[in-house]
Amino acid sequence: MTDCSADSFSTRSTLVVGDVKLTYFSLPKFAESVGIDLARLPYCLRILLENLLRNEDGKAVKKDDIEALAKWNPTAAPSTEIAFYPARVILQDFTGVPAVVDLAAMRDAMADMGGDPNRINPLFPAELIIDHSVQVDSFGKFESLSVNKQKEYERNRERYTLLRWAQTAFDTFRVVPPATGIVHQVNIEYLARVVFENDGVVYPDTLVGTDSHTTMVNGIGVLGWGVGGIEAEAAMLGQPINLLIPNVVGFKLTGAMPEGATATDVVLAITKMLRDRGVVGKFVEFYGPGLDNLTLADRATIGNMSPEFGSTCGIFPIDAETIAYLRLSGRGEGHAQFVEAYAREQGLFRTPADPDPAYSDTLTLDLATVVPAIAGPRRPQERVLLSEAKRAFRQALPSLLVAAKGGVPTEADAQRTVATSLDGHDFELSHGSVVIAAITSCTNTSNPSVMLGAGLLARNAVRKGLDVKPWVKTSLAPGSKVVTEYLMRAGVLADLEALRFNVVGYGCTTCIGNSGPLPTPISDAIQEGSLVAVSVLSGNRNFEGRISPFTRANYLASPPLVVAYALAGRMDIDFETEPIGTGRDGEQVFLEDIWPTTEEVRAASAQYVTDKMFAEQYADVFLGDHVWRELPVPEGSRFAWDEQSTYVRLPTFFEGMEMDPPAPVDITGARVLAKLGDVVTTDHISPAGTIPADSPAGRYLIEHGVPVEAFNSYGSRRGNHEVMMRGTFANVRLRNQMVPGTEGGWTRHLPEGTETSIYDAAMQYQADGVPLLVIAGKDYGTGSSRDWAAKGTFLLGVRAVIAQSFERIHRSNLIGMGVLPLQFLEGDSHQSLGLSGEETYRVEGIADGLAPGRKLQVTAEAGDGGQKRFEVITRIDTEMELDYYRNGGILQYVLRQLLRS
Repeated sequence: MTDCSADSFSTRSTLVVGDVKLTYFSLPKFAESVGIDLARLPYCLRILLENLLRNEDGKAVKKDDIEALAKWNPTAAPSTEIAFYPARVILQDFTGVPAVVDLAAMRDAMADMGGDPNRINPLFPAELIIDHSVQVDSFGKFESLSVNKQKEYERNRERYTLLRWAQTAFDTFRVVPPATGIVHQVNIEYLARVVFENDGVVYPDTLVGTDSHTTMVNGIGVLGWGVGGIEAEAAMLGQPINLLIPNVVGFKLTGAMPEGATATDVVLAITKMLRDRGVVGKFVEFYGPGLDNLTLADRATIGNMSPEFGSTCGIFPIDAETIAYLRLSGRGEGHAQFVEAYAREQGLFRTPADPDPAYSDTLTLDLATVVPAIAGPRRPQERVLLSEAKRAFRQALPSLLVAAKGGVPTEADAQRTVATSLDGHDFELSHGSVVIAAITSCTNTSNPSVMLGAGLLARNAVRKGLDVKPWVKTSLAPGSKVVTEYLMRAGVLADLEALRFNVVGYGCTTCIGNSGPLPTPISDAIQEGSLVAVSVLSGNRNFEGRISPFTRANYLASPPLVVAYALAGRMDIDFETEPIGTGRDGEQVFLEDIWPTTEEVRAASAQYVTDKMFAEQYADVFLGDHVWRELPVPEGSRFAWDEQSTYVRLPTFFEGMEMDPPAPVDITGARVLAKLGDVVTTDHISPAGTIPADSPAGRYLIEHGVPVEAFNSYGSRRGNHEVMMRGTFANVRLRNQMVPGTEGGWTRHLPEGTETSIYDAAMQYQADGVPLLVIAGKDYGTGSSRDWAAKGTFLLGVRAVIAQSFERIHRSNLIGMGVLPLQFLEGDSHQSLGLSGEETYRVEGIADGLAPGRKLQVTAEAGDGGQKRFEVITRIDTEMELDYYRNGGILQYVLRQLLRS
């Protein structure tokens, strides 16, 4: 929406930029009319305030909502719900394909119910970047990029055909073709407007995206965050994002990074601090004099990892650095001046002289205290100083061995090595051997300082005669072609290639589990010795089972350190006291001998990163190569579903849907499908990575004539609900306490207790008419904003999830699919209540008036007739979420609203 406002506060104004007169809704005028100091509001809340002023309609946005935000109390618990209309929606293909499938299915449902299918159409700009489908099959070779690209097209032709149809069938829907760049980097380098102009109305660029790390755009001053694909679809169809006016945590930065420290080291320090403080569901805003010592790329690196902090966003205000970046990235002088003029007029432009806003809480980091660090072996917040890395790995090894061996490890287990060979090299692998070293797209590849730093380190290593160890799978996946361009012009791409860090693709690779297969001798040796092998990557996610099924320990590191660990070949090295290798002159070489200086990196960045590169690389960004352009484009406003397709199928979400939703009912006679511990991530829930041949999904594909070598990944098959529901809760690292001592998608079918797959058990329960529950501990659903973590849960027949706490996006996604999130009371858990998961459950209070935050009664009845009764809190937090739940989900709600109108 742009200019539909009732304008109760008379803020509609005119902004003159050059010869153009534009309409805007003035924040200073509003502040004067209600008597508030605009400077006390955090910048992110000023953006929300403008959004309310511009979209005030007396229904979704009321005058009272605007006044509530104006009177924001920093220390009060969030209680007022507001409606936020993002200016645009951004998608990547893993989450974007199922979104397009859902929209196509909604068109069919609309037609079946007597409506106009063409009303299902994005009302706001929606841009999809194909970046999650490339896999690192080939590596370490000049031809790796073309080989991986060819395989990507072969595997994903059906999906890409769907997206080509969507380009023509939906208005305001654009697709960035494969092999262009990663969604977040294309966003900050090209798509982000910072300030929007539409039909003569000017307003801040805001967005939601179907990827947790949408927050990377916060670094350029754009307010946006990740949502589930379900919420994004609703936003495209004109539904607001409903949220409680948030607490805003201010993170003050002072000083400047010291010699040897990188933006990666800064973000790992910030991640640890904010995770320790606890900022789930809150906005984080960075302020302080240290901002003047951070490049835009540094800020984007920090903003990218907002999901790892746990916050909704991590935003930096618009300032002089933002405007300089708009010029550098080829947006043009006119747009840079336009953004600055509007931001200054609205009080959205930060200067060093500005007073600090009021915040709900504050933290401070002196950038001068940051030292090199890594994070792992399992979570992004497990920060380890580089100087302590060897000791920390050895301390973590026993627990990693327990997981690898499935029992208590012996001394012999801890000392085990396995001899093997590869490409004419004989060597031994042991615990701590680094088998994957990946400079992978996302967090760091937008940042010239760390990318050129990696290249300069590679140059120094090559000159010393060092080489990467033969057992290391190396990869370089730049976030955009601009990165390759400046690495090449700086002359360091050749040095990276000399160390087998060849470009393997432009897209999300290792972080998302697209690291590809290890060479067979390496994976065989790891399995033979139950070795704790290691991956080192420059990304943001290192959860169990995510990177590779063969790496038990996974560490996040800066790109230069990724190269360093590839040279060392092992995690148990102390870089301060042990050599990284031996040079061609026979002398020992230490990391400090090849580490580039800050001044060298700055000089290279200033010389080789130019606005011309951005302008050239993005000139025809939506055009694609000849392979993309030659894909067939199905005609018609409704998609022609292929019954033989194993990639794209008509989902069942709208089957049997009627105009009026059924009345909510209590849950009775329910069984527990899975009883889980703390920090169960969406990686554990949602299908991801490879599809095993002996899994329910693998058996389905084989039954449909798909050979194992053509399985592709779960992510690539997100448009097929049959595959995805079979892969839900099937992660190889899932530990279902219903089946002690096992890992993977196993459960017991009750009451007989037969051990079987979660999918097969769920189908048997459905056939018997038995509703299902999932019981879990703290931080349920942490991780990426994966809509299939909720969709698969729904399709398996789960009616409610009872957990100690939920991650924000996953909780919302569950509601969006009609699954009820319930939270144990403070102090309660399935452990403290003595719940075995073998009981029969009844949840009462749904039918007689469900409400946000209402307590419900749960009764768990054991086989001997004994009962345990306890209360849970309904984690439907807003009235809009309640409407979604009553309708069976957000898409059903939207469809009924469109039909009624």
